[in-house]
Amino acid sequence: MKALIVAAVLAAAVLLSIPTASFVYEAGGPQACARCHEMGTPVARWQGSAHRNVPCAECHGDALTTDPNFHLTNARRVYEHVKGDVPERASLRPADVFFTMERCKKCHQQEFAAWSTGPHAITYKQIFTDQKHNSTRHLMDDCLRCHGMHFNGGIRELVSPLNNKGPWTVTRAELTDRPTIPCLTCHSMHREGRMLAEKQMEAKTVGARQERFRPSLAFFDRREMAPVPLGLLPMPVLREGERTVRMSPDQRQALCYQCHAPLSTREVRSGDDRTPIGVQEGISCLACHDKHRQTTRASCATCHPKLSNCGIDVEKMDTTFAKPGSAHNIHFVKCADCHPKGIPAKRAAAPPKP
Repeated sequence: MKALIVAAVLAAAVLLSIPTASFVYEAGGPQACARCHEMGTPVARWQGSAHRNVPCAECHGDALTTDPNFHLTNARRVYEHVKGDVPERASLRPADVFFTMERCKKCHQQEFAAWSTGPHAITYKQIFTDQKHNSTRHLMDDCLRCHGMHFNGGIRELVSPLNNKGPWTVTRAELTDRPTIPCLTCHSMHREGRMLAEKQMEAKTVGARQERFRPSLAFFDRREMAPVPLGLLPMPVLREGERTVRMSPDQRQALCYQCHAPLSTREVRSGDDRTPIGVQEGISCLACHDKHRQTTRASCATCHPKLSNCGIDVEKMDTTFAKPGSAHNIHFVKCADCHPKGIPAKRAAAPPKP
């Protein structure tokens, strides 16, 4: 009995020492984090980032964090340091990514709400157990390049069976209802950049002077386990037959093309490419698609008058925007598709009323 009491006291002391140590450690601020050599670079980047006034604990947790896995992870890291098993570069594990994503929600509420109701919030279960997809295409590791880039493993460790018959299940139960494309897929918290001004002030800025994109935009490369800045992402040169397609200069599209890419032929409409040609050629993806929700509901009304040159309401034209089964995809529709006998001349403007 005495031995059990002693063991219980020792166990309680160990458990209490973890949050106590966290309190002492966090009292040193960011420089305390930088004492570990693998954390020096992340801390230095944070000091020049848009989040530099946000304490580390706000995003990464502290002694008062109620999630027991957070404290167990810290204890594991201490144990690894004692053993000398120190990683060359610090990186977030999948569980850490989802934990941090909840912290993003605290400050970026509108953006988080928009993302969570859009297609990029799709879960591992929805992606990897899809009957239509899996029965026609084999699941492979490359699927994780876009759908699950934070999963540190191969497709065999995630889905079973790997055939076209199914039924399929996500073998990592903790990931079943997790999003495959979380915030850190397209954003880097420590990316260098100025702090964001108040949104009320930003709304008053003349359009031509508004910021085109935030420095935080970056694509997470699962091979490097690190975000690649938007400025380093290439814009593809696409072709329609022998013709080079005119592209929008919007650099943000380089992020879209990491997943929505054509085949190696660089031909528009191949693979997952949606590059606009025809009447929409040269328009940016984000001219029509909301950046977090991806909705396009207001895109026509934003740029077009109610009536087109043909005298038809643009939102009632025969395109997939209005009719999902239409042969005229909104990305690729040309005037000649609907006017095979010749494109009508533009209507003359009506004379002003006296």
